[in-house]
Amino acid sequence: MKMKFEKMHGCGNDYVYVSGFDYKFDKQKKEELAIKLSDRHFGVGSDGLIFINPSEIADFEMEMYNADGSRSEMCGNGMRCVARYVYDKGLTNQTEFSVESMGKIKYIKLTLENGEVSAIQVDMGEPILVPEEIPVVSDKERFIDETVNILGTDFKMTSVSMGNPHAVIFTNPDNVLEYGSAVENNELFPRRVNAEFVEVIDENNVNMRVWERGTGETLCCGTGCCATTVACILNGFTDREVTVHVIGGAVKVFWNPDDNHVYMTGPATHVFEGEVEV
Repeated sequence: MKMKFEKMHGCGNDYVYVSGFDYKFDKQKKEELAIKLSDRHFGVGSDGLIFINPSEIADFEMEMYNADGSRSEMCGNGMRCVARYVYDKGLTNQTEFSVESMGKIKYIKLTLENGEVSAIQVDMGEPILVPEEIPVVSDKERFIDETVNILGTDFKMTSVSMGNPHAVIFTNPDNVLEYGSAVENNELFPRRVNAEFVEVIDENNVNMRVWERGTGETLCCGTGCCATTVACILNGFTDREVTVHVIGGAVKVFWNPDDNHVYMTGPATHVFEGEVEV
């Protein structure tokens, strides 16, 4: 059978999007499709596969698979693209709605210009800082500015969960190429981890490169931008509002002290539509 899909990206973090309203597959088939379609030589080419489904607890559900077929709890760039997808496809005419991902609900606010979606804000909720909930193996109350040896080199690391686990390292962002995989698979992280390599520019701007578990380096990671901002604030490097500059663009993040929620704002870009034999 042929399956329709849409290719979209958030600052270069690209996924194949499929309507779960129209196509039903079992878990194994979805894992196989994620691996097949993500292949940049023999497939569509992407960082993973996302199904947009009906939800019993929110307006929509995002079901995300990494390029290696593994499930992920959350994807910030994916969440923005899902938001644009459901609006552009006429699945909602609202500019504020909710999207579930693995039982956690995020709240969306669209900005429109001439009837077109120009930016999407996602309320990503409160950052998780308790080590066992991230999870990261540690007996500390918080895993902030800890020295961790990776491949013989000591780094200062702060670990945060934004629904999925992150290890933020303040160093030359180009170190992602040498150390990304080793951080992802370090024994400190029982469910593996997304690794952010961050350079602070000033109190409102940072450069970041990211290694995502199950995929490798990507051009952007929305939850990674949020975790980076939280880590910068916890370490006293930046103000509460930060623009995270990534290879694929920039994402604005605000950690609101009033409600402790992290708000992420950025683009979601349509690339193309197509059909593929499944």
